[in-house]
Amino acid sequence: MDQKLISNWSNIKSVPENYIFPLESRPGDLKIPTSNSIPIIDLNEAQKDDSDRANTIHQIIKAAQEFGFFQVINHGILENEMKETMSVFKEVFQMSDEYKQKLYLDDDLKTCKRFTSSLRYETENVHLWRDSLRHPAHPLEDWQHLWPENPTEYRECVGNFSVKIKELGSRIMDLISEGLGLKCGYFDNDLTGSLIISINHYPPCPEPSLTLGLSKHKDPYLITILMQDGVSGLQVLKDGKWITVEPLPHAFVINIGHLLEIISKGKLKSAEHRAVTNSSQTRTSAAFFIAPSDDCLIEPAQDLTHYENNQPILRSFKYKEFLKNFFDTLGDTDLILKSFEPPKN
Repeated sequence: MDQKLISNWSNIKSVPENYIFPLESRPGDLKIPTSNSIPIIDLNEAQKDDSDRANTIHQIIKAAQEFGFFQVINHGILENEMKETMSVFKEVFQMSDEYKQKLYLDDDLKTCKRFTSSLRYETENVHLWRDSLRHPAHPLEDWQHLWPENPTEYRECVGNFSVKIKELGSRIMDLISEGLGLKCGYFDNDLTGSLIISINHYPPCPEPSLTLGLSKHKDPYLITILMQDGVSGLQVLKDGKWITVEPLPHAFVINIGHLLEIISKGKLKSAEHRAVTNSSQTRTSAAFFIAPSDDCLIEPAQDLTHYENNQPILRSFKYKEFLKNFFDTLGDTDLILKSFEPPKN
């Protein structure tokens, strides 16, 4: 295990062969221009009056249609809370090797998973330049006792923060629901019954043009709330071109998940994105996935009768089935959707 963890490597001069991506998938030239067009939405505006709320909703829906991404400011979570939580997340990757061994993923039954590259390391063709920690966070009382015991403040700090993130996610989903014309509280049930935390740690890479921290993918959730640490690395595919989403101080990046695209009948778009590395700085990001409960039934919203269905015809399916297919196919969207097509007569 210790040899696998990239954060344990030192003085490495070149990228190992099993981390080099095929030519067509490599990031290549990393001088991708930063986009100033990723929408920045002030959530405080939605609390003023009906007109401001309607305008905020319009901005969110438009951003979700055009980019699948936007950033939110004035979201109600204090900047010092974000800094403290990010500091605790980073400390996890600086713990002793002995402690890392205890957290390392050795079977799929562990709920708190410390791993390198991906959950399918042993079978993947090429490895990702990242180490990760992943665990459930809602309902908090069901999971908190299974989280890392060290750093000593991890459980309390991350627990308090995850509650606030879940509340923020509910606010955003309410605005999206209203923007789609769905009934009030449409997502206030098993559709948002889960919160997963995934902390990604990307050490400096000697040849960042050859590898990726995260390959191109869509997230298999409703929305992702991403906290960045100030180091650039997130890129979004827009109109066939990669654009960089620069970290904004005291902001969260929100991206539309594949499930929300399905539920909205294609009205909202889940954008493909990736993470690139750099040669000089470690980057840490924390993704909070707003997701359904395992047994929640997923299907296009029946209330959206006035929208043209831009999705293929799919049978209803349980979320845990969808998630398993996602990891088994390494996030191949076409294969996932094909597996949920209704049987042909």
